[in-house]
Amino acid sequence: MKEVIERYTSVVIQIATPYSTGTGFYFKDANLIITNEHVVRGNREAIVEGKGFNKQLVPVIYTDPKYDLAFLKAPDEIDLPMVELGINHLFAEGDQVIACGHPFGLKFTTTQGIISNTNHEQEGIRYIQHDAALNPGNSGGPLVNNKGQVIGINTFIIQDGDNIGFSLPVHYLHDAIQDFLEASGQVKVRCESCQNIVSELNIENDKYCPHCGARVDLASLAELYEPAGIAHTIEELLKDAGHDITLSRRGPNNWEIQQGSARITISYHEESGIISGDAYLCLLPKDNIKPLYEYLLRQNYQIEGLNFSIKGRDIILSLIIYDRYLNVDTGKKLFQNLFNKADHFDNILVEQYGASWKYEEEQ
Repeated sequence: MKEVIERYTSVVIQIATPYSTGTGFYFKDANLIITNEHVVRGNREAIVEGKGFNKQLVPVIYTDPKYDLAFLKAPDEIDLPMVELGINHLFAEGDQVIACGHPFGLKFTTTQGIISNTNHEQEGIRYIQHDAALNPGNSGGPLVNNKGQVIGINTFIIQDGDNIGFSLPVHYLHDAIQDFLEASGQVKVRCESCQNIVSELNIENDKYCPHCGARVDLASLAELYEPAGIAHTIEELLKDAGHDITLSRRGPNNWEIQQGSARITISYHEESGIISGDAYLCLLPKDNIKPLYEYLLRQNYQIEGLNFSIKGRDIILSLIIYDRYLNVDTGKKLFQNLFNKADHFDNILVEQYGASWKYEEEQ
């Protein structure tokens, strides 16, 4: 199992849009990134991030709402290992499986379980039921057997169901890839009504299937995302601070930016009116921790508007603003202070107090 997990650390990819986050994986035979349709729904493009290539926007080139499948164009510079689809693999109840993904926006994570039902039917589609834990952010990731073959796409869970997850069997994916490659046009959608492939070349009035007249939503014709209210203000101040807003979006009212060696997450909590900025700087050392604690406590008295905290091993530098006090001028100063201090303090903590780089340990 260890060899299987190591192979998938490279091919499993983080996916984000202004509306959601999820997982995908690179399928080298077709040069496509595979994910769930609901992960990229309503978007022309999605942000992808993984090993071997820089975070970037790529177009959504195929959507299939019936089977909840989507394909993204692979980055031009991508060079990742090949994985095999287990088309001819016969699986049974009790077989071990591994679910790979990026739950809750974390880096590569795997959970193991067993298949409990090979033939769960829902809305005319048969799913693999298993107990490998799936969490928000796992959607679109591969379900893998002990031979390292992809046998399913992790698609949904039973809410409060104690690790009851469902994956779309890989034969649906195999058929979708073949249909996609055979159809003309660059961006395509499968009509949920008649199951034909529709592209920019034959869609009628930008809305309708030419075969049956049903409404179809071609990804290339999706409305461009426009933030409103506080989200718009946050994006304005991030832009003024020199960051790429499009690449920063991580789901609803969430952003992630890189400032030097520090990574900062920004969230707007509408119900409470709180805007938080959390810079995850580095990890606590295992030895000689007291001097580091003392340093953090001293800094909490000296730095204005920011606060150090520790969660698990994470050392976090945080900023909190109430939305009613936010404007571009004050917000820019406050966030710029967080960005600059984060990039300043992480080096001190690592070089002088023995902390370790957080994101190096995740690789």
